[in-house]
Amino acid sequence: MPQITSITSEALQATIRRLLPSQQGFGEDLQATNLITPVIDLTPTAEGSALDPLLQRAWDFSTGANIVSTTKTTLISTSGFWKVDLNALLRLSSASQLVWRVAIEDAAGTSKDIWAFSSNNAPSAGDVDSTMQESFIVYLRAGDSLTATAGLAGHEISIWYRQVADVSGNLTQPLGFTGE
Repeated sequence: MPQITSITSEALQATIRRLLPSQQGFGEDLQATNLITPVIDLTPTAEGSALDPLLQRAWDFSTGANIVSTTKTTLISTSGFWKVDLNALLRLSSASQLVWRVAIEDAAGTSKDIWAFSSNNAPSAGDVDSTMQESFIVYLRAGDSLTATAGLAGHEISIWYRQVADVSGNLTQPLGFTGE
């Protein structure tokens, strides 16, 4: 015989309110049962997207791109979640220590590196060219910005970025995707 138990979890109720906005006003507790019930996962549709998360992060026409060199460049200053890919051209030289970096900077100007590479005056028989590729997701709060700087003249980082969710975690669909 099936048993039904009330669940009083604010975390679960908050998730229900977030995933199912039309259910925000229901006043009953959640319930669990020991009866096996088939489940159809409607989560993506309830979140407002029928698109697979991998496809949701596709590059589209809204993609931003920069080629960064020695001057610190502000790439993004809009809050939310951002997909970032980069290719860094690393020209390691025995002449000096070089640093390539991507950082989050707050409104006060405090900076936190989220990706960095530095040469340690390693090559002694001349310059060595190399490339490095990275991909990551960045969360920017209101007032935060994403910045990048590359070594010396002739050194560069090519960076592409696209917003994948707003500051509240609502997915941003690729530009022009209607889901129909």
